[in-house]
Amino acid sequence: MSSARPTIRSILAPTAAKAVTVVATGAVAAALSLTATAGAATGGAHARSATASSFSFGLKPSSSAISACLPKAGGHVTITPGKLNDTMTVNLHGMPPNTGFDLFVIQQPTAPFGVSWYQSDIQANDNGFGSATVRGIFDAETFSVSPGGTTTFAPTHQYHLGVWFNDPNVPFNLGCEPGATAPIVTPFNGEQNAGIQVVNTAQFPVNAGPLSHVHR
Repeated sequence: MSSARPTIRSILAPTAAKAVTVVATGAVAAALSLTATAGAATGGAHARSATASSFSFGLKPSSSAISACLPKAGGHVTITPGKLNDTMTVNLHGMPPNTGFDLFVIQQPTAPFGVSWYQSDIQANDNGFGSATVRGIFDAETFSVSPGGTTTFAPTHQYHLGVWFNDPNVPFNLGCEPGATAPIVTPFNGEQNAGIQVVNTAQFPVNAGPLSHVHR
């Protein structure tokens, strides 16, 4: 009689098994939920794979005169495309210590430069290094247009970069303007009272600057 009587263990065993199954199922569901949430937060695997990779290139001295007065002048740029816009980081090296510069996106790498767009200031430190990171459209779709107003021009792409001395006296005093009797003044800063260009992207063709190689 005692052998036929159900034991506590036999009664609880199916219930415990069901509980384990429920817990396991719940854990899987939770894991799937967390995975889906993480995917949504990051745009999902498809969104990540659809984002183009970064594109890097150098900045070169703008002239033989710059190479002579600043033999180590140069820079490095990395553009990382995003879903809505791009992130561009510009690093300068070999610059005069504690000197200000102005970064522009330009139509042509050398004079007369064409349509130009002021992007950021860059300040060199004690060692002549400077950096700036900006967000915007820095890819094959970069352009300006003026349908009318004070001036009119058709959609015009700007695929190059240029960096100017913020103070026109700096390159003059460094001897970067051989033959000049006074500092050369250009409009490439916020006050339109900048110095000459120091580095650019003239290693790329005029109509195929580095920004044209970046795609979102």
